[in-house]
Amino acid sequence: MEYKNKLLARAEAHIFSTGLRDGATHLCRANMKYGLAKIHWVQERLGLKSDATFVSSPDMTISRSAARWKSGFGYGGKVTWGDGDIELVILDVKPNTCGMLVGGLDRLPDSSELVCMVDKLKDRKREIDGIEIQWDFHLSNHFIDLFWVKPLGDVKFSEYVFIIHSSAPELTGDNSIGFGLYYDSSMLLRDMAERFDTPFGPLHVLTGARAKEYCEFYRYAEGYSKQKRILAAEELFGEFQLISNEAHQGLVNMNEILLGCHLVHENTPEHIFPFVLRADLPAYLVKGKPNIEENEIESLGFAQRSQKLGVYDRLKKANIIPHGSGYSFPDLLNVCRVFEHNDHRYFEVDMLNDRGKKVLSDVREIPYTYRGREVVLKTLELNLCELVAKLLPRYVLKI
Repeated sequence: MEYKNKLLARAEAHIFSTGLRDGATHLCRANMKYGLAKIHWVQERLGLKSDATFVSSPDMTISRSAARWKSGFGYGGKVTWGDGDIELVILDVKPNTCGMLVGGLDRLPDSSELVCMVDKLKDRKREIDGIEIQWDFHLSNHFIDLFWVKPLGDVKFSEYVFIIHSSAPELTGDNSIGFGLYYDSSMLLRDMAERFDTPFGPLHVLTGARAKEYCEFYRYAEGYSKQKRILAAEELFGEFQLISNEAHQGLVNMNEILLGCHLVHENTPEHIFPFVLRADLPAYLVKGKPNIEENEIESLGFAQRSQKLGVYDRLKKANIIPHGSGYSFPDLLNVCRVFEHNDHRYFEVDMLNDRGKKVLSDVREIPYTYRGREVVLKTLELNLCELVAKLLPRYVLKI
């Protein structure tokens, strides 16, 4: 037990949270140390430095993917386990190419007209590279949103915009190209993967040429996902102004993954990203800034710890901004302790009403909502982005 606690303490020191101080953030932190501890353990076995980190964005929260959560990973940030050139891919973080396309329109389509178009699209068989498209607008938190645009700066936009939020479930399992993205859905990938039985459960990885091959396939899958969103936009809206079409859940390279956040590219600072809150609140279009700045690193209390661990540059080059507000649990206050039994992790949490505690394992079973503008305000406070437009909701399609 002392050995495991030591590994968990080291892992927790490698978490750099910019999240809100709420129950969802505390749950994420409590779970992420298990995921990082597993990566550290594998890094040691491979003769690498045990320095995997999690740098969160202000929407730091839980993952509703049961497999990802059980593996010890939360959401709202970037996990890094190398400089990008180390031939090591962690599969348990489950990259899925999820992203959002933002398109501008001069006319707001009638909702019944659009429902009819979506219904026809779902019945029509379409392919990309011989792979039949699975339209997933109704799954999980995927959607089609329509907004009226209120510019907040000098950038000119159409009067209305739509956002299509989707991924590529077609490529999670074995497919006509070959192996899939998910080790627990693709038999071919499972056979390629190396399984390490760590003190905190299994971790599945790829090394050497297989890591490179997987990264190349992920690039293809991300391109497929973007092309799929463009095809959907053209079918549903005809001509539109392409504003953004970026993934917020996927590999940056062999040693980094975005878990629900946008990556700001230093060489293309003009890129615009969507920042989506609850359906009853405005969304935003933002320009990201290189982050995290030295002043913010110091004010967050990260400087000394990150320098001691040798990961200071990862904070300065995090370059992430939230893609949304993140899940929230209004009745949960804090995580008191975490314990394990029969390969399950249990979280004992304080309740907001100060009447007893709750013990939970499957976070999908907890009543949840989405945070509001507090995540936007925290993001601006940390100087991570600039608001360029306010998007006022008109309607959401979840069909």
